[in-house]
Amino acid sequence: MRQMSRRHVLALGVGSAVGASLNAQLLRSARASEAGIEAHGISAFGDLKYPADFHHFDYVNVDAPKGGTFSLIPSVRAYNQSYQTFNSLNAFILKGDGAQGMDMTFAPLMVRASDEPDAMYGLAAKSVQISPDKLVYRFTMRPEAKFHDGTKLTAHDAAFSLMTLKTKGHPLILVQLRDMVNAEAVDDATLVVTFAKGRARDVPLYAASLPIFSKPYYASRPFDESSLEIPLGSGPYKVGKFEVNRYIEYERVKDWWAADLPPCRGTYNFDVVRYEFYRDRDVAFEGFTGKNYLYREEFTSRIWATRYDFAAVKDGRVKLEIVPDDTPSGAQGWFINTRREKFRDPRVREALIDAFDFEWTNKTIMYGAYARTVSPFQNSDLMASNGPPSPEELKLLEPFRGQVPDEVFAAPFAPPVSDGSGQDRALLRKSQQLLNEAGFPIKDGKRMLPSGEVFKIEFLAEEPSLQPHHAPYIKNLGTLGIEASLRLVDAVQYRARVEDFDFDMTIQRFSMSATPGDAMRAFFSSQVAATKGSYNLAGVASPAIDAMIEKIMAAESREELTVACRAFDRLFRAGRYWVPQWYNKTHRLAYWDQFSHSQKLPRYANGVGAPDIWWSDRAKAAKLERAK
Repeated sequence: MRQMSRRHVLALGVGSAVGASLNAQLLRSARASEAGIEAHGISAFGDLKYPADFHHFDYVNVDAPKGGTFSLIPSVRAYNQSYQTFNSLNAFILKGDGAQGMDMTFAPLMVRASDEPDAMYGLAAKSVQISPDKLVYRFTMRPEAKFHDGTKLTAHDAAFSLMTLKTKGHPLILVQLRDMVNAEAVDDATLVVTFAKGRARDVPLYAASLPIFSKPYYASRPFDESSLEIPLGSGPYKVGKFEVNRYIEYERVKDWWAADLPPCRGTYNFDVVRYEFYRDRDVAFEGFTGKNYLYREEFTSRIWATRYDFAAVKDGRVKLEIVPDDTPSGAQGWFINTRREKFRDPRVREALIDAFDFEWTNKTIMYGAYARTVSPFQNSDLMASNGPPSPEELKLLEPFRGQVPDEVFAAPFAPPVSDGSGQDRALLRKSQQLLNEAGFPIKDGKRMLPSGEVFKIEFLAEEPSLQPHHAPYIKNLGTLGIEASLRLVDAVQYRARVEDFDFDMTIQRFSMSATPGDAMRAFFSSQVAATKGSYNLAGVASPAIDAMIEKIMAAESREELTVACRAFDRLFRAGRYWVPQWYNKTHRLAYWDQFSHSQKLPRYANGVGAPDIWWSDRAKAAKLERAK
């Protein structure tokens, strides 16, 4: 899910006599079920591209030089992070605004291969043994693993970290670790992680990707508090200089214990990775033109079309590159808070969809650069086809016939195509009809709620760059008699209001992985609809959707997964939970010409792999310096 992070990336124990007894039982169960085969990696369906003796990932340059600085502005966020600011170095809890990049300072049990959909290979753990029922994972830790202060990283630290995150981590972590029953160290070298029967397919992968914290370090510190104290890490970088709300630097650990392991060769090549924070997107662009930071992925079509003509682009000091995006593009749109009574009727939500003229907005404001999003699985084969459900999909959907809209069993819903005029009269008449049918009449030129109050909608946003996109939509809603307005708030207030579900409509952008699993709960399940801080902004609470999420998580093959996702897609679209916006089929990159990267970038590294597998090119940097 923007995918919210480029790395998918718990107080402190069970504590009671009953808990201790349960732990002992689980440990005995683990020891009794070790007939599984020991492996150097894991994946959702057991398929691994790289053999046990592989030397490095195919997409890296093992001869890439170390050195230089890579600087950028945040383009993705996870958990409590913000695009515009930070005030905490704890990025795995709900409190505070976590600093971007903190995941680089911790080593997980395993790391993902960016040229496979979901495969992971050993980092802090050198291998794993999986029980025949796939409920017990026995990890063997690497003896060379250590924290930045030189202390040994052991199974005790890993067990502490998983249990602490399960109980005190960000709500999204709690949801995704729901099916992890226990994590316990047998000794320094052996970690046993036990999962619940019927657990989601990707929970072990998620657990293996989480950061490992030092147990002794947190013995005297609360884990669930916002803090600017630099935590003890074990990853390829450590926190360097920083200024709250402005910038943070990460310094490469020169003697990092994992630097020459197969999953790490050719990666983490920069001596310094620096994040710059701006409150305004236009100001951030000016910062790039002034070389205040060196790399930028451009998400605003207006800027890409009109402002990359400054001198450094013309003379070649800044390089522009367009990289195809072959990953699922996910969902972006105005999500409608169905917890509010005025949005409960799906006819009202469909009227709001019909009132947005994407074709005019794309042509007039976005230079025709985008395609319309219709599905949360956009740009992937997980989307429902345009026709009726397949026999395999019908088998999953039939139990809910009569409980869900009939259209679920026909062609999936897609937002209408307008005439591009900005105010398509036919679509606005349809919106009016839907509102009238839902009991929202017009009185004295104003649209009224069934309660007799005026129908008002406040769009909540945290940055002004999307004001031009809201304005024509608000105008069309005004034509329908709806009093709509845009409320801009700062990043901290925005996050607080969204976490409390204190909004009418707000924009959300997320991408699903190529192998969706337990993360689906965080965005779409009834379980988190009322959970503060969850990503289920629309308040989706549908038994049919919940059941389909379970089918997705239980799929035992990619074929079963695809069928379940397509059935889910039909249900979600039928719910009219959002006003779909747009997506881009490419990555638009701009960077000062002092970097290099492999010719073929890996498909599953958000398409670009920066900064992890890029490197500083000394010859280019010297040429750039001479060109000043």
